[in-house]
Amino acid sequence: MTEKTILLVEDNPDDVELTLRAFKKNNILNKVVVAKDGVEALDYLFGTGVYASRNVNELPVVVLLDLKLPKIDGLEVLKRIRQDDRTKLLQVVILTSSSEQKDVIDGYSLGANSYVRKPVSFEHFVEAIKHLGLYWLLWNEPPPGK
Repeated sequence: MTEKTILLVEDNPDDVELTLRAFKKNNILNKVVVAKDGVEALDYLFGTGVYASRNVNELPVVVLLDLKLPKIDGLEVLKRIRQDDRTKLLQVVILTSSSEQKDVIDGYSLGANSYVRKPVSFEHFVEAIKHLGLYWLLWNEPPPGK
């Protein structure tokens, strides 16, 4: 059985650090791959660019996807994930600071499995990551073969 990898797509280094600290604090020890923009996220998922030698059959158990990303935004990343047979069933959680209703609607319309607003305080963020980790890594039943 392969390790359950988490793909964190986040361009803000402070939010990356907060997320990694929250994982550690909650004993979520899964390997975390960080993509700093939408292009890097798609390269990782589809084995292109710097990830050309990666085994694309080993998909992450969950993608934590920010929306406001450089190069290709999060909604476009989600759209491309859902359009490809290899990744269309991948669990994608939008994890963003956006509170715009349009982003929520667009995210779900494009096939997001969940939409979570980043809490402002570190304590609340740690708690949110704890629940995300428990749900997506332990309780959720992913599609077969994923």
